[in-house]
Amino acid sequence: MTHPIIEDLLWRHTTKKYDASKKIPQEDLNVLFEAIRLSASSINSQPWKFVVIDSYEAKERMSGTFAHKYQFNQPHVFESSQIILFAYNPCFTRDDYAEIVDNGIEDKRTKPEDRKSAFGGFMFAELNTTETGNTSSWTKAQTYLALGNTLHTLARLKIDSTPIEGIDTDLVNKEFKNELDGYYCDVALAIGYHHPQEDYNAKLPKSRRHLDSILVRC
Repeated sequence: MTHPIIEDLLWRHTTKKYDASKKIPQEDLNVLFEAIRLSASSINSQPWKFVVIDSYEAKERMSGTFAHKYQFNQPHVFESSQIILFAYNPCFTRDDYAEIVDNGIEDKRTKPEDRKSAFGGFMFAELNTTETGNTSSWTKAQTYLALGNTLHTLARLKIDSTPIEGIDTDLVNKEFKNELDGYYCDVALAIGYHHPQEDYNAKLPKSRRHLDSILVRC
């Protein structure tokens, strides 16, 4: 099949080694950040925060979180252009949804007089809230929608990436507690440009399950 979308997805791979000498241009980062902002989420909840680890000092802090485990992912911190922490709100409340409703009014998606009825969508959040007020199982899922959108956007921009669930979440959330501001990170994403000689995964053919083993039309 020949199509720009398919070509982009065939191009991308999980990068195993980055070229530390190459940095992503700011104009591409601007596109990427706006694409992240436009990611889909259940009831448009957007229960996320994205912490971009960019400076040398921030990378030193991130590198230190690999002190006890997942050291095989540690080189990505300094070799990639940036690391992005994908974090979710573990206690999404009606007040959080009020920001979404009010943004909708500001953007003229919702009429001011319809503000009260616009909270009807919050019922779905309530259905995914435990007795203790925890919404993690639902809000965490939304961050993976954003992650998928980000991976496709990066492929369109011809920027390499590495999704990283191999992080010490306790240390990451402790080290970046101020930046996360109550949100919780379970997954990070390294972005940059792969090393042309040492990224072995770039040379391997892509392998996926056959379409007829995963797709059912009825």
